[in-house]
Amino acid sequence: MFGKLGAPEILLILVVVILLFGAKRLPGMARSLGQSMRILKSETKAMRTREDETTAQGSSPAQADFAGRVDSASQIAPARDLDTASGPKDTTARAHVQDAGVR
Repeated sequence: MFGKLGAPEILLILVVVILLFGAKRLPGMARSLGQSMRILKSETKAMRTREDETTAQGSSPAQADFAGRVDSASQIAPARDLDTASGPKDTTARAHVQDAGVR
């Protein structure tokens, strides 16, 4: 779609941009865009170096957190054998029904 832009199309786009924003504001807008791009580039570079440092240490903070949770989960006592075939042993529901006169 954008790969077929020729010289006349680009010239027309530039004329429209100049008419919309004015010739005096374009250098300031271009400067601001350049500064924003520079900041974005430096932040992505900083993120990559932080990521490289954490992988060089052996594990990421998320992996360390996961490992800590697995260790704490292994310390939980196993559940007792429950007799689920006979159903629940809750007798309070039956008592409430009998009090209401329903049998």
